[in-house]
Amino acid sequence: MRPPATASTLQLELQSSRQLGSARFNAMASPCEILLDSSDQHLLSHCGQLAEQEALRIEQRFSRYRNDNLIYQINNANGEPVTVDDELANLLDYAQTLYELSDGLFDISSGVLRKLWRFDGSGTRPDQAAVTALLDKVGWQKVRWQRPQLQLRAGMEIDLGGIGKEYAVDRVFDLLAGHTHVALLVNFGGDLRARGPRANGEPWHVGLEQPDKLQQALTDLPLQTGALTTSGDARRSFVENGVRYGHILNPKTGYPVRNAPRSVTVLADTCIEAGALSTLAMLHGAEAESFLSEQDVRSWCVR
Repeated sequence: MRPPATASTLQLELQSSRQLGSARFNAMASPCEILLDSSDQHLLSHCGQLAEQEALRIEQRFSRYRNDNLIYQINNANGEPVTVDDELANLLDYAQTLYELSDGLFDISSGVLRKLWRFDGSGTRPDQAAVTALLDKVGWQKVRWQRPQLQLRAGMEIDLGGIGKEYAVDRVFDLLAGHTHVALLVNFGGDLRARGPRANGEPWHVGLEQPDKLQQALTDLPLQTGALTTSGDARRSFVENGVRYGHILNPKTGYPVRNAPRSVTVLADTCIEAGALSTLAMLHGAEAESFLSEQDVRSWCVR
């Protein structure tokens, strides 16, 4: 999650012929959109402003790229404990649960590995010695978390990027659902949550991307109600000596997960649940399909 813009980027569009309103803005380094099954301009404007404000609030609070929030204080506490508020405490509890359920594969302390890995197309595989040295600063088991105090070892960091955007989608969805009864869809960079059906009886239609053909839909999914997330390497990876390295790192090895799918998409009740499952499936690498088969959710896995 990157710093929010200093000014609103909110754009509104009404399609009266389709009884559809859309509000778009940028937050968390992603294009964000809400769709309302309504052509009420006042409602669209109000919901668009609420959505943007809440998304930027969450970004401000939990982005690792800022120097004015609790995440910065924690990551620069030099081994001292930091007292956190209930909202962050709830996210830390959730992250700890995922850590325990995944046998340490989901680890919010592994973000420090980004100092060695770049996945913008210009990256190269780092030296093994450098990875080994940095692994000393990775591992939730090294963290002391006793609500409401969090204490990291000096040099360690936490990064909520693995759950932050999904949490924002759910927060915005719940906020808007409390302000209107019309069908709605919240989509932050492909992580989305919907309520339907629309007034005409139709579901929302969501396209699942083909990893190698990002402009082409892999599946046209009719979505009535629920949340959908996709994890994969389509936009964040590099190839070296014929080997593709995706951005999802194994916190135990410090290297990208081996034999991971190109993408995993999960449909669940909430966005944060779908996001956790799609990420965990990627972290299971060659066993992604087996992991997904054990979950009570619909999923799509592309190799």
